Amino acid sequence: MGNGREFSARKAGLESRAIAHNGAPRGTLIHRLLATFDRTRSGGSLHRLMQRRSTLAFVMTLPLITLMIVLVAYPAGSAIYLSLLDRGMTKFVGLGNFTLLFGRERFWMVVFQTSLFAVTAVACKAVIGFAGAHLMHNIPTRGQRKWRGMLLVPWVIPPAMSILAWRELFDPSFSAFNWILGHVGIDRISWLAETGWARFSVIVVTVWLGAPFFMIMYLAALKSVPDELYEAASIDGATWWQRTRYVTFPMTRNLIAITMLFSLIGGFAGFTVVNVLTGGGPLGTTHVLGTAAFSVAFMGGNFPVGAAVSLCMVPVLAVAATFILRGIAKRGSDV
Repeated sequence: MGNGREFSARKAGLESRAIAHNGAPRGTLIHRLLATFDRTRSGGSLHRLMQRRSTLAFVMTLPLITLMIVLVAYPAGSAIYLSLLDRGMTKFVGLGNFTLLFGRERFWMVVFQTSLFAVTAVACKAVIGFAGAHLMHNIPTRGQRKWRGMLLVPWVIPPAMSILAWRELFDPSFSAFNWILGHVGIDRISWLAETGWARFSVIVVTVWLGAPFFMIMYLAALKSVPDELYEAASIDGATWWQRTRYVTFPMTRNLIAITMLFSLIGGFAGFTVVNVLTGGGPLGTTHVLGTAAFSVAFMGGNFPVGAAVSLCMVPVLAVAATFILRGIAKRGSDV
């Protein structure tokens, strides 16, 4: 009996000490700790996962990834699947459509024209844009706004409207260019009816549409170059060309490469200029891969071969993008 009373007293003392120390009975505290442990075990891993920067970055880019899958991956996969079918889209022919294309001389003419337009236009846009950016950079700040607005007009106006205006300028009967040539004693030129002049016209319009974008990008790059570098070069007696070569180019070459890459991709995937200006004529001598694929698929009714034509530009662009981006990454690691 005495032992039972002593045990009860000790238990009451321990409980009173637990209450005094922890503010709660020992049993209640244990239950709370167990409940907290259960909640931590169920949600702790998710909490730790969400605290990682990589997980947070993935969650934030998930809408963009989903949009790219819907708008890019699915159409690309459909095009690849379609290019492996026959004309009736009922039989699997493998790479037969590509073999058919590679054996046609007309296809290689289209590849040559696409490369000619893209490379020539990018080179001209880069030179004109770089020169325009330098001229704009030397204009006082107040005057830059007005000139920037004026020079951006070709890039801001919808391309179809601009190309239609250029088509009127190249019209054989009412061409303003031919009117000027006639007044200086030069014969009229069939701008869109002769192969050489039609290709020249396509390049001119493409450069006119894209040069303002190059100028704005290069102007932004020039604004980021510290003036102290130019001042130091001038003190050392460097000429304008030496300052451009040893200061401007090294500081802006990454942006120049990225801009040229985007323009090259747009040139190989071009459609609007040729479709509106020449329609691929005369006799298909201005067709590019985009307009050729459209013509074969929608005009000729051969969708698998049209899909194969459109996919032929992918390897070229992938190789060009790989080399350019690798060079940018290498130069970035050297800095």
